Amino acid sequence: MRSRTVRVALDAMGGDHGVSAAMGGAARLSLEGGDVEVLAVGDVPAMTAALGRVPHDPRRLLFHHAGEVIGMAAPAVDALRSMPDASIRVAARLVAAGEADALVSAGNTGATVLTAREQFGLIPGVRRAALASVYPTALRHGPHADPFALMLDVGATLQADADALVGFAKMGAAYSSIISEIVSPRVALLSNGSEPGKGTAAIVDAHARLAASSLNFLGNIEGIEIPKGTADVVVCDGFLGNVVLKLLEGMGEVLQGLAQEAAQRSLQWRLGLSLLDSGIAEMQRLTDWKAYGGAPLLGFDHVAIKAHGRSEAPAIRNALKVAAKAVRGDLQGRIANALAESGR
Repeated sequence: MRSRTVRVALDAMGGDHGVSAAMGGAARLSLEGGDVEVLAVGDVPAMTAALGRVPHDPRRLLFHHAGEVIGMAAPAVDALRSMPDASIRVAARLVAAGEADALVSAGNTGATVLTAREQFGLIPGVRRAALASVYPTALRHGPHADPFALMLDVGATLQADADALVGFAKMGAAYSSIISEIVSPRVALLSNGSEPGKGTAAIVDAHARLAASSLNFLGNIEGIEIPKGTADVVVCDGFLGNVVLKLLEGMGEVLQGLAQEAAQRSLQWRLGLSLLDSGIAEMQRLTDWKAYGGAPLLGFDHVAIKAHGRSEAPAIRNALKVAAKAVRGDLQGRIANALAESGR
């Protein structure tokens, strides 16, 4: 039986590369067939011009005009107050009204989170939404041997109590089970020690509750375990998660920069580097955030994916595919069921 078409609303004006990257990603996806439509939201003449420069299947692409754009560095609250027709806002309205099934944006993160809070409701049982992010690891995860795991929260909720941390764990496990297709994702709390009593009062309380839950809970892990891939889902508050995420991104960029610098040095350096080519290529692949689609906003009653601000066409294409997969996997329903089971 053919699955129903999933329509994803794309904020086509957001991100460092703007409309060219957004429409390039939508165009790539349109050529792959399948049952995904992209509803591109933004300046229609600009979107049409960008689309005209790349191969695409017009049957899978729709347009909706939005005349305003929130800049990447703009203060989110002020920008939303002064721009009622910003592309991110219009795209979210279309999802909330049922004209699309999911939202994708590479634009201003604060504006995306605030717009989701404004336009979407919370899933019953969710106290705080979370911005999750995938990150590269040494171990492979799931049946497809994905080289990444999930961390949440990474910025939507700066301080989280035990209730929020438990909710994050259940939402993250539901997302991992759909996107990475892991039957029983390994969940861990990020703390300053592996012992159950280590960490803040919220972490200690959450540890006791998660240990008694039906989740595949590993307990606490320290930061050193994150890049190893010990857990499929790492849970923390948004302040800590954002710091860790930026550190991981920075490490990847530094390592790639060092390899490029070494290549420009003496012949001896270049000869040595040539012997490491395969390892460097693998390192670059593992640390390339462009391959991972985007960061899901979990807890809302509609699917929302925040792509990286520097996303180019391949990353936008991946974010659109992740959004469609989350819809087909009934992410919201799975989260609601997970929370209801414990009577949160």
